[in-house]
Amino acid sequence: MEETEITGTDKRFIQANKEALWATALALCYFAWWYLSAYIPGDVPVEAYTYIFGFPTWFFLSCIVGFVLFSILAALMVTTVFKDISLASSDKGVEKT
Repeated sequence: MEETEITGTDKRFIQANKEALWATALALCYFAWWYLSAYIPGDVPVEAYTYIFGFPTWFFLSCIVGFVLFSILAALMVTTVFKDISLASSDKGVEKT
């Protein structure tokens, strides 16, 4: 085993940790968006709801806008933050065909 693998300074692990942090942060932001847009309006009677495209505003913001927004953010994150890395520890012992 190489020293870099033991100490955790292997570039693969650094990149994997970076990607995991970005993905976790995006998931937490999505949950916060969903929770705040769904529950901030409070306890309002159904007669007082406002509607967007036939959906209650809280539902439209939390489930439709949030899904589209965070899908776009996830795609941007994958194209800018994530990198294609080899998962093999080394070329030793790997047959090339």
